[in-house]
Amino acid sequence: MNHTETAKEIIQIIGADNVAYLTHCATRLRFNVKDISSVNMEQLDRVEGVIKSQYKNGQLQVIIGAKVGGVFEEMQKLISLNEDVIVQKTETKKNVVSQIIETISGVFGPVIPVLIGCGMIKSVTAVLTTFSLISTESSTFAIFNMIGDLLFYFFPFFLAVSSAKKFKTNEFLAIALAGALMYPTIQNGALQAAETGVKALDFLGLPILLVNYKSTIIPIIISVWIMSYVYRFINKLIPDTFKVLFVPMLVLFIMVPLELIAIGPFGSYIGQSVAQFVTWLYNVNGVLGAFLFGTFRPLLIILGMHYAITPINTQLIAEYGFSVISPANLTGNLAQAGATLAVFFLLKNKTEKSSAFTSGITALFGVTEPAMFGFNLKYKNPMLCAMLGGGIGAAYMNFFGGGATAIILPGILALPTYVADSYIHVLIAVAISISFAFVGTLALGIRQADEIEPKNEAEQLLTKKIAMVQPIPGTIIPLSEVKDTVFSTGMLGEGYAIEPTEGTVCAPFEGNVIMLFETKHAIGLRNDDGVEVLIHIGLDTVELHGQGFETLVEEGDRIAVGDVLVRFDKDFIQSKGYDLTTPVIVTNAKEFSSLDFTVDEKPLVLNVGAAK
Repeated sequence: MNHTETAKEIIQIIGADNVAYLTHCATRLRFNVKDISSVNMEQLDRVEGVIKSQYKNGQLQVIIGAKVGGVFEEMQKLISLNEDVIVQKTETKKNVVSQIIETISGVFGPVIPVLIGCGMIKSVTAVLTTFSLISTESSTFAIFNMIGDLLFYFFPFFLAVSSAKKFKTNEFLAIALAGALMYPTIQNGALQAAETGVKALDFLGLPILLVNYKSTIIPIIISVWIMSYVYRFINKLIPDTFKVLFVPMLVLFIMVPLELIAIGPFGSYIGQSVAQFVTWLYNVNGVLGAFLFGTFRPLLIILGMHYAITPINTQLIAEYGFSVISPANLTGNLAQAGATLAVFFLLKNKTEKSSAFTSGITALFGVTEPAMFGFNLKYKNPMLCAMLGGGIGAAYMNFFGGGATAIILPGILALPTYVADSYIHVLIAVAISISFAFVGTLALGIRQADEIEPKNEAEQLLTKKIAMVQPIPGTIIPLSEVKDTVFSTGMLGEGYAIEPTEGTVCAPFEGNVIMLFETKHAIGLRNDDGVEVLIHIGLDTVELHGQGFETLVEEGDRIAVGDVLVRFDKDFIQSKGYDLTTPVIVTNAKEFSSLDFTVDEKPLVLNVGAAK
């Protein structure tokens, strides 16, 4: 059973409406339920993936073990809690770039189906008009075009909803922020700016730039993200009696001007500078300019800056009959298609494979959003290959005098509008872009959902003795004496426990930190032979939410024997009524043929049998 199925069964048994609070710690899901008598504990215990369930200290605890994070992730998608309830999650620490990419991918996840649907309709419409099966002047074309544009035109509204869910904030206020971006005063003002000469509105002496936010992505995501903090702050500040009256009003008073003055126009300001830089670069060295623009154009799309290049293309075609900048649009789009089609071959999940294939086809026709945001950005390597493929193809076409004679959707149906010293070079450039992205993605591969969990490095472990220094000074006791059945019965693995005499946790071996919880009460380590150890400081100390604990390392850090990992205030924790007995568990014990702790030796020696 996978994480999704486990989460579904647990929620079905507990009841989604019965959950008032949800969090998780190192080993278990923790629920506050409205009616515990309605929960069938025996049925919970029979769910595949559940080790044990128990009701303790007014909290329903469902013990999952090392996979608790994955089940919790899926559970968040299935349960909707009141907006005032905090759903706590222990997150893996990642670098800023990874966090941004995963956030954007997470926001796009719910809209992928409609994104693909609209993309396919636009592709079909392009085919019908290219082969003169319908006229671009007909009402049929207008309706087809409208259906295909439903999401792309109103992107901010769709992303407002998914962003609000991602950032756990009020969906309707998020939609209101999208409405501010798409309001006719702003939209019409942006479209008529060239005629009227009015490019900004004055608001209390501050300029609100008139920007066309149709199809934009980043402004609404950033706005909703910031709003999530503003909303929580104001919601806590205002007394319950006046929340309905004042919270929405104050949030909108703060967020709409901030969004229109600073957040929204940011991409436009930067886009204008990018457009000037691209023009200069092409004038200095066309091949280099084509390579750089072709390579980094996807980043401009993500940031909503690519529209700043359109006026330049239009002007070049009007003056010279073709644009030398446009080929990068074509090669970039087709490279995205090549990368996504490679993802199709690499994926194992049938549903995802189907979506990847469809997204790759729509990208061939020039609609790249499903491919970029649904797959290439998500898996990272495909995006890298697509960027390089698009840049190399654009540079090749520019070297042989390539250009575009019209501004149309840059896909395979637009090929007749491209020219070069010899038309064969247009086809070669396209082939380079698609094949580089396709082959590169196949070569580099992707990390799929079933590969995200750290692989067990103990698979090749030979029988040997591994020395483990006692991580905390104190008295060693058998695991069976721990006053928590989850640990004492060995549900989570084999090990021992320590009754601490000092408040310091040190590294018991050389290896890496693989888990570090925000509540700081537990840390996961892996040594160089693949043995994974969980050190859980105290019992139920997750309830302290980090009080009394100090971590001195970060997830992923390399550790040496004796390195100080965590400090904790013994007196403070015990004064709060918590038992400081600390289990030391080998969480992947089942992957070895034998484990034997000889606790009377100094240092402790862990006898590990050959991997199963």
